[in-house]
Parts: sequence; structure tokens; C-alpha cells
Amino acid sequence: MLYQPSPDRYSKMEYRQCGKSGLKLSALSLGLWHNFGHVNDFDNSRNLIKTAFDHGITHFDLANNYGPPPGSAEENFGKILAQDFKSYRDQMIISTKAGYTMWEGPYGDWGSKKYLVASLDQSLKRMKLDYADIFYHHRPDPATPLEETMNALDLIVRQGKALYVGLSNYRPAEAAQAIQILKELGTPCLIHQPKYSMFERWVEDGLLDLLANEGIGCIPFSPLAQGLLTDKYLHGVPADSRVATSGVFLNATHLTDERISKVAELNAVAEQRGQKLAQMALAWLLRDQRITSVLIGSSKPEQIVDSIKALDNTTFSEDELQTINTILK
Repeated sequence: MLYQPSPDRYSKMEYRQCGKSGLKLSALSLGLWHNFGHVNDFDNSRNLIKTAFDHGITHFDLANNYGPPPGSAEENFGKILAQDFKSYRDQMIISTKAGYTMWEGPYGDWGSKKYLVASLDQSLKRMKLDYADIFYHHRPDPATPLEETMNALDLIVRQGKALYVGLSNYRPAEAAQAIQILKELGTPCLIHQPKYSMFERWVEDGLLDLLANEGIGCIPFSPLAQGLLTDKYLHGVPADSRVATSGVFLNATHLTDERISKVAELNAVAEQRGQKLAQMALAWLLRDQRITSVLIGSSKPEQIVDSIKALDNTTFSEDELQTINTILK
């Protein structure tokens, strides 16, 4: 049966201007870091994309190495696009990245022009796309001159392989340099994707101010600290949780008594607000207008619907913010 998206999907979502650009992003974006590889159930992955789009999420975020195995998330996303979204490509923002290890040898990692151009060519083939809307450099490369990496991003836009470029995991000083180089090249940086949550707040020490001053968007990833900022671990480790199943990015060593105590206190604040902890954690990020969108991950369609309810209340009182900051100290 031919997929027909919800006709009222745009009324269900808030859209925010990405910095000073003309591009708007959905306040929540779907990240394909997990749950879209060849090891995952394809029909479930397909349902996740449909559920997101049906609820007004227009931005889908990938990287060359997402899977597992690396590349398989882009392959599966390409299949889903071909099967269900061929008529809706112009209503979607699709981003991908390169910067981490993708293939063996000296040309399959980091930030050389050779690697970035070749990687995006491969990504476009996997997704069966003519261009990506946003292409990111995924992490700074200490061995490649920043000018070379930024020149590669500029080249990619001029070749028509991406409409916009962004940075990910760049600290304030190196971000400022990269932003200036791109500006001089005539291909301004659109957006920065940092790791940011209640439990990881380094972006507040200069990066958010830099992006605001430069008119650049910000889209945090890992807003729930890999699932810690949910009620999932308040009463032990569920059998289907990330800690119990993979343990790669979140494992039992992260579940200290002190951390779980903080989660319980935050959960109490969320309950007073009429929200689940995960919803409050997303709303806490989105309360700041410097945040364009927040990347969510999901293994079940209902988790996406649940996350979207965070948009019902992104306003915090001074007392609530003070209580949260006290808990997080």
C-alpha cells in the first residue's frame, strides 16, 4: 500500500529558523545513529521514519559510519526514501557527515579533502540522492590544516553535492576559526551539532554565544544522555535497555548511585511540570532560542510521539531552573 503522510503533519510541529539563514528546521529532528543498521529490523526502521514525518519532523540526520555495519543506516534510509518518500524529497532535510573511521587505509578517516569528497560521494550513492541538504565535518582533525577541511566543504557546496555545511564536535576556539574560514570562502557555516544535555553542558562555556553572535544554528545530539535522562533506570536495568543489550555508549559504570539519585530528583521536577523526565530534558534544551532543533533517537514509533509532547511546554520558571541547576551541581 502506498504511504500517504498525515495531511495535518505541519500543524503538529514547531519550526525554527536556523541561525540567520532562510532554512527552518523542525524543533525535533530524527537521528539515525542507532536502530537503522542492517542488524535492525527494517520494517521497524521504516515505521520510525514514517511516524516522524507524520508528526511534522522534516529533518533526518545521518553519518557515513552509522549502522552497524558502517554505511548501512544510509543504505536502509535510501531504501525507505525510494519506497515511501520519493514524492516528498523536497519536503525533507537530509543531513550526513564524515570525520570518523569509515574504511581502512590513510584516506578513510579524519578531515582531508580526499576523504571528505570521496565519503560524500559514497553516502549519496547509498542513499540514492543527488545531493544532501546539510553536510557536516564530524570532528576536528588535528593532523589536517583547517583550511583544507573547510575548503573541502566549500568545494562540495560549489559542486552541488550539498546545499549547506555544518560542523560537529568542534570546541569554541576551533569552531571560531572554521566559521571565519568558511565565511571568507563564501560558504557560511549553517549549523553546529554538539553533544549537549543536562549532564553535559560544555557548550554553555562559549560555544552557544559564538553561534548566536555568528548567526549559526545549533542542534544538540544525545539530549537524553544515551537514555540516562529518562525514567528507564530508576528501578534497575530493564532487559531491553541500551545498558543491558549493547553497553557501548552507555553501560553499568555510568549508573552510579549519585547519578541515579540526580535522575530521581529531576524526575520529581518533571512530574510537577506534568511531563516525563525525557520530555523535560528535551524541553530544557529547547527553552533556549539559540537551539534550532534537538536530535532524538528512537527504537519504537511510540517513543517519537512521546518526545514530541515535550513541545507542549518548553517554558521554565526561574524557580524550576534554579532547582534543576542545584540538582545538577
